[in-house]
Amino acid sequence: MKLRDLSVLLGVILIIIMLVIPLPGWLLSVLILCNISLALLVILVSMNTQEALQFSIFPSLLLLLTLFRLGLNVSTTRSILSKADAGGVVDTFGSFVIGNNPLVGFVVFIILVIIQYIVITKGAERVSEVSARFTLDAMPGKQMSIDADLNAGLISEQEARERREKVENEADFHGSMDGASKFVKGDAIAGIIIVLINIIFGLIIGMVQMDMTFQEAINTFMRLTVGDGLVSQIPALLIATATGIVVTRVTTEGNLGSDVSDQLLQYPKLLFIAAGTIFLLGLTPINFMLTTIIAAFLAISGYVLLQKTKETEQVPDEALDEEDSESMKSTENVVNLLSVDPVEFEFGYALIPLVDSSQGGDLLDRIVMIRRQLAIELGVVIPVVRIRDNIQLEPNEYRLKIKGNEVAKGELLLDHYLAMTPDLDDDHIDGIQTKEPAFGLPAKWISEDKKEDAEIFGYTVVDPPSVVSTHLTEEMKRNAHNLLGRKETKELMDHLREDYSILVDEVTPDPLSIGDIQKVLANLLKENISIRNLPVIFETLADFAKMTNDTDLLTEYVRQSLAIQITKQYAGESDALKVITTSADVENLISTNIQQTEHGSYLALDPQSQENIIQNVYKEVEKVSLQHENVVVLCSPTVRMYMKQLLERSLPQIAVLSYNELEPNVQVQSVGVVNVA
Repeated sequence: MKLRDLSVLLGVILIIIMLVIPLPGWLLSVLILCNISLALLVILVSMNTQEALQFSIFPSLLLLLTLFRLGLNVSTTRSILSKADAGGVVDTFGSFVIGNNPLVGFVVFIILVIIQYIVITKGAERVSEVSARFTLDAMPGKQMSIDADLNAGLISEQEARERREKVENEADFHGSMDGASKFVKGDAIAGIIIVLINIIFGLIIGMVQMDMTFQEAINTFMRLTVGDGLVSQIPALLIATATGIVVTRVTTEGNLGSDVSDQLLQYPKLLFIAAGTIFLLGLTPINFMLTTIIAAFLAISGYVLLQKTKETEQVPDEALDEEDSESMKSTENVVNLLSVDPVEFEFGYALIPLVDSSQGGDLLDRIVMIRRQLAIELGVVIPVVRIRDNIQLEPNEYRLKIKGNEVAKGELLLDHYLAMTPDLDDDHIDGIQTKEPAFGLPAKWISEDKKEDAEIFGYTVVDPPSVVSTHLTEEMKRNAHNLLGRKETKELMDHLREDYSILVDEVTPDPLSIGDIQKVLANLLKENISIRNLPVIFETLADFAKMTNDTDLLTEYVRQSLAIQITKQYAGESDALKVITTSADVENLISTNIQQTEHGSYLALDPQSQENIIQNVYKEVEKVSLQHENVVVLCSPTVRMYMKQLLERSLPQIAVLSYNELEPNVQVQSVGVVNVA
């Protein structure tokens, strides 16, 4: 254990000893001086902190110092009443304050105690209560502000995490200070009671047990009581003042001294007014010479500060021009232009109410929920979405950009609702013809007064914020594989390493690099397969990466390991799956045209055969879609990857599965067969 940690423990043990065992006068003097030194150190630290959390240990320290001070009170009281002596420090303080008049000295001491209890302690306690309540009330607003900045791209995930932690720590700190301030109040009351006990019982013990006269007893015990009270109340006064300073401290870039001087003297002209007022007071019976000196000092200070302010404001225009010119030439300004945001959402000026919370816009909150939803569904953390208005867009237009490239756009009418027609030939409701942006379904923009009628006729009616949030969700799903780079992969691996460090070490850096793992995960996301179950994925990679480093082939092995997940994804709760199977001729044709190279394998099928297979798949899917049923293409594991590559450009929405990716208990129902011709 470190020495400074041990010293704190020994200090607490010493306090307990002080409460039980009588201490000699010289040791009491040492401890009293230590108490005063600690109190002075605490108030100096509190004055030099820029924010309350920089002195986060203060509530606990306050309790320890209060306990230490009460232990000293018990020890000095025992020494005063038993020996009429409490060490040189107590005797010196008492003699200095009382002098030759015990009554006057005692009155001065009582005034000090009243000030400490009624003004400082009560004020600090009240401020602590108010600060704690206001801090707790402001927590939800601060959390929402952090989420809004995160969604707008103003801060990173790490910065948001740090700010949330700071908000929580502030609430904990002010809550602790609210409780700790009660100890300060209790300490002040105990100090007053101890003083009364020392005087009353000191007089009794002095006259009865020590054979002192009343005058001797009053002189001795009054001096010692006042001295003991002073050495106790002065540190208490400093600690109570420090409590008030800490809880009333507003976060700034400077300490209390610099803030006071900067803000108190920020208007130099006001010093002239103060100087004139003091000078006029000198015309009354008040000392004219004294008021004139003070007024002159204020006037000179105001003049000096005013000159400094003018010098600061009068910066030559040429210097500013040179500075701007140099900043434009700076390499950093050019380099900053090269940065590209991972996800950008731009909108025209008419859609500003979507993101303006003062106008009821909740798009920022919706994006937070979208990112959480995708983290649960796909197992990938979508980067923060940079949200900005763009005057180059049409007023009602918006667009989504992934890594600087536009991937989707749409148009919203904020004063309308989007009604998706249940039938292509259904025209019961008049509206502006359009298409639902996420899935391309026929729809209409209808006014609010037609919303009820549309719902009666079976239309699906959606408000504009839901339209755009659904569109954003689907586009982020489709492009999740583009958003997963090496940096994001490394973050996922670091998270996995916390619980499965051996598994991660077995996969990377040998035999697979971060780039290889990223390609496997991207392949899964590209086909809408969640990568949330990273332990299973890495176990599969650990088993097969030693045999091959072909990331496409490794992806197939991982898919087979995720058979339970994939079966649940496509079969749902029914344990039944409708599929379009591939004929033996198609599978033979594909397998015989696979070309192996040192960089992997690819399908080298002639264009006509490719077109025939694609057309046959399209016909089969179209037949099933008329029955409003979703199906997948099912083939053997050896050709699944190449079949998906073949259909990817023309039919990207079609899922292609292999037999090994389905659980044995799932009921497979074939609703079509893909032939060569």
